[in-house]
Amino acid sequence: MSFDSHGSPRARRAVGTIERTGPAEPLDLLGRVPYGRLATSMRALPFLAVARHVVSDGRILLRMHRGFGHHEACDGNVVAYGADNYNDAASGDGGNLWSVQFTGPAEIVRLCPEQEELFGAAPVSVNGEPYAPAYLRVDPHFVTEHTLDF
Repeated sequence: MSFDSHGSPRARRAVGTIERTGPAEPLDLLGRVPYGRLATSMRALPFLAVARHVVSDGRILLRMHRGFGHHEACDGNVVAYGADNYNDAASGDGGNLWSVQFTGPAEIVRLCPEQEELFGAAPVSVNGEPYAPAYLRVDPHFVTEHTLDF
C-alpha cells in the first residue's frame, strides 16, 4: 500500500492522476527541467516538437510555437510528452539520470495571465520567425519513468 504526503493511505489511481512510482513523483521530476519533447503525428507522420512545460492541478500545460501548426495536430488527440535530465550527464557530476513520459489527450487552451506568467520569458524567434505562443493542456493517463543510477 502506498501513502500520500500526509501519511494517509493513497486511494486507487484515478484516470488523469499520477501515482508515485519511485523516490520522486514523476510530476516533481518534470518540474526540475523547463523543456521537453511533445510526440504525436501530423499527416500520418510522427514528429517531435520542443515545448516549455509547467504543471498545474495534476495536468501538464505546454507552450509551443504556433507558427508550425503542431498544436493543432495535437488538439483532441492522444500525445506523449517527455522530459529528462540527460544534459546533466555532460556536467560529469556523477548524479543519477532520469526520464519521464506522460501519455494522454491534449487540447488547445486559453490561459489566464497568471498561468501564462508561470512559463517565464518566451523565445524571441523560432527559425528566424517571431515567436507566437500556443498553449496545450495534456491530461496524463499513463506515465513511464526511467532512472539510470551511477
